[in-house]
Amino acid sequence: MALSSSPYFFENPAGRIRIDPAGFVRADWNKEGWDIASLQALFQHMHLAMQHTGWGKMLVNQSVMRAFSPAEQQWISQTWLPSAVQQAGYRYGAVVVSSNVFTRLATAYITTSVQGLPLVYSSFSDEGSAVTWLLGQ
Repeated sequence: MALSSSPYFFENPAGRIRIDPAGFVRADWNKEGWDIASLQALFQHMHLAMQHTGWGKMLVNQSVMRAFSPAEQQWISQTWLPSAVQQAGYRYGAVVVSSNVFTRLATAYITTSVQGLPLVYSSFSDEGSAVTWLLGQ
């Protein structure tokens, strides 16, 4: 559900999206308790937020999230990413990674599947470094 009276652009069981006044979209993932429909809705609202702002930069905080399932990985890499790049101008993703190795591997599958797309990902262990990098792009 979109929350117009909230500081969030969008929030659901998968996570929340904010428009950061520094010039990027911020997505914070929840730990668990979401399904593929919630994941797809969150990603679709990431797309809408980038279109709304005209910003192609996103900070994705995955520090507490569970690993993406194979079906989720496939949908993100084959459906959402090409659309976000081509239609929303997604160009730079700063990912605050989880300490969970399975979450990191699932994310690595996605970030390495961007071949041929004008998109640059960089991974960070802390949000401050991710923001600094993103602001430099």
